[in-house]
Amino acid sequence: MAAESIDISNAMLTEPTALGDWMLVAPVGLPILFGAVLLMVRHETRLHAGIAIAGLLLTLGANAALLLQVLADGPKVMTMGRWLPPFGISFTADALGASLALVATLVASVCALYAMKDIGATGRRYGFYPFLMLLMAGVGGSFLTGDIFNLYVWFEVFLISSFGLLILGSTDRQLDGATKYAILNLVGTTLFLTATAYLYGTFGTLNMADIARKADAMRETGPLMTLAVLYLLAFGMKAAAFPVNFWLPASYHTPRIVTAALFGGVLTKVGVYALLRVLVMLFPVERAELSGVIAWVAAGTMVLGIMGAIAQSDIRRVLGFVVISGVGVMLAGLALGTEIGLTGTILYAFHSVLAMTALYLLAGVIKELGGSYSLHELGGLYRAYPAMGAFALVLMLAVAGLPPASGLWPKVLLVRASLEAGWPWLSFAILLTGLLTTIALGRVYILAIWRNGPSGVPADAATGAPGYGYASMALLCVPIILLGIYPEPFIRVAEAAAVGLLDASGYIGAVFPAEAVQ
Repeated sequence: MAAESIDISNAMLTEPTALGDWMLVAPVGLPILFGAVLLMVRHETRLHAGIAIAGLLLTLGANAALLLQVLADGPKVMTMGRWLPPFGISFTADALGASLALVATLVASVCALYAMKDIGATGRRYGFYPFLMLLMAGVGGSFLTGDIFNLYVWFEVFLISSFGLLILGSTDRQLDGATKYAILNLVGTTLFLTATAYLYGTFGTLNMADIARKADAMRETGPLMTLAVLYLLAFGMKAAAFPVNFWLPASYHTPRIVTAALFGGVLTKVGVYALLRVLVMLFPVERAELSGVIAWVAAGTMVLGIMGAIAQSDIRRVLGFVVISGVGVMLAGLALGTEIGLTGTILYAFHSVLAMTALYLLAGVIKELGGSYSLHELGGLYRAYPAMGAFALVLMLAVAGLPPASGLWPKVLLVRASLEAGWPWLSFAILLTGLLTTIALGRVYILAIWRNGPSGVPADAATGAPGYGYASMALLCVPIILLGIYPEPFIRVAEAAAVGLLDASGYIGAVFPAEAVQ
């Protein structure tokens, strides 16, 4: 009788979870489910690609439905088990997390298609597609979790799967790159875990909404600046920001090109997302105090990164440094911290996921047609394969920030935000980076595609018929060009994400609805 009189409504869920709320776990649950199916049919390698693509397309549909729900109704929350937050663990989707999860799943689906050509029977037997599904489960969980410790857990999930993808093939170069990748990411992970333990000791909670609502009261007594600096260093390393970016050019040129495409497009964006979530939503005052430091880190990352690209002769290494430079551009919006600046950063993240994945796949097509990644050995491809030359031109214009492709509008927003904030030097760094990117990628285009060959090689010397490569690049070029010529829908999504970061009341109210009502 006594147990029946206890009111548990303030501590536990007493109503069944609404059917629509299950959509929150679909972007994580579906990749895990299909990954398990792939393990069950691991000996039937001919089935792997079809199963993985089907799973990713279902995940893509779930992400699209979730984003539409969030844009229509505001942040969505689902609590695991029955314990209410902050005691229970919640998945929380807002415009930022849902949109990035959607774009990441789109490029993963395209990579799964390209892998039908790039990954042979041996690679499938050793688990390429199960690793891919596990990686996307970790990426989706990182974007959608509402708990700092579970952000760490999902980071570990996709890092573990990325190790498997890196060494697929077991060449000496791959093992060397994977070793550097593992050791240096372990340093970042240790910093992340240390900061999270410190955070829990300070706040007594790891729920992001709970931390956001308590931060103002803790500012006078808690070491919030120390926490902000630790997270800046940890996530800066994950995002490959200068000067802790040395792990990326040491490893991203070593795996299969489809793996490098997925990594270059997606993984560094998870680090940028974590920086936005923690520094803008949880520690906005500390972010403002660190804004000058972040701005100089952004400028150093973008300029030194693209200078590194100019110095390379291997196309994969060129693209690795271009990825680093793009991280600097995104950090510029974080430093500014304004609505326009954050909108530019988020829009640039959409662009970078699409364009960098496509550029790496282009590198794979160049290797297939020209037989090398070296600029010293390539040439004569444009006349033999004009369609490939056209794809290359569109993608290089996009990454350089030139019309009519996707890179223009994010940089316009970031330059405008920098000028409005009274930081013309930062806008100059963004524009200089665009010029240097044009030079770096123009050099690749001239040497690898336009010229007739390093030793007078005739244009018809190249061989191959890259059907999967053309199809993959075409699928990615559609949103890349659409973002360039009709950016308004993308900008609206990025604006909604930026507003949600700057004003966390909607996020907090979704997690703690009783307080929102009051």
